[in-house]
Amino acid sequence: MVAITKLYPGETPAPQSQHKGRGASIARLKALHSEAEETARLANILGRSLYAGLALPVLAILTVALSVEMSPVPQLIWCLFVGAVSVAILVAYRHAMRQPFERSSLKNFAKDLSAILLFAGFAWGSGAFLALPVGTQPLGALVFASAPAVIIAYLLRDREALFLFLAPVTVLSAAACLLKPFAGGVWAALLTILAAGVIAGVTMLYERLTGEKSKPAMLALP
Repeated sequence: MVAITKLYPGETPAPQSQHKGRGASIARLKALHSEAEETARLANILGRSLYAGLALPVLAILTVALSVEMSPVPQLIWCLFVGAVSVAILVAYRHAMRQPFERSSLKNFAKDLSAILLFAGFAWGSGAFLALPVGTQPLGALVFASAPAVIIAYLLRDREALFLFLAPVTVLSAAACLLKPFAGGVWAALLTILAAGVIAGVTMLYERLTGEKSKPAMLALP
């Protein structure tokens, strides 16, 4: 049973009641601040995703232009993969922009973006087999794997988003160094993996120094 205290004119609430009311108000303020912070973060990712969707096909065109020794057919297939990623990002962006400050809309967009970025990592990484010629120099393999990851990290500024893209790109690029093979073989593969580790480490250090922290739940796959 709940005890009800009746207050008469001139009486004030008991200190314990005041303390509970103050604690509930502080908790509510913290919850509102957390929601506002989350909404702002996701809204920023939404706005930046448009540039990521435009950057990837531009990088793919540059890669094809520099890989003149490859057959055009596999390069065309790879460009279609990357183009599909770009279209998916733009479609998700357009849909979310109808309600750009609704938390439910932003959360759905973040989940969609997570799946798209994971596919984007595999799509871009497949270019190590489809777009780069046999005997690619270690520096070329390194730039192919690292440049788009650095751009994604800069544009989205979200650790979880970067990791979703970076992991498959690194695995496929390192595999191509060994299986295709690229010049340098094992050393090229190790250099690619090392570069991915450096990119991930710098991203985590940046978050620590600036106080910006990713919230994995917002960009985690369902």
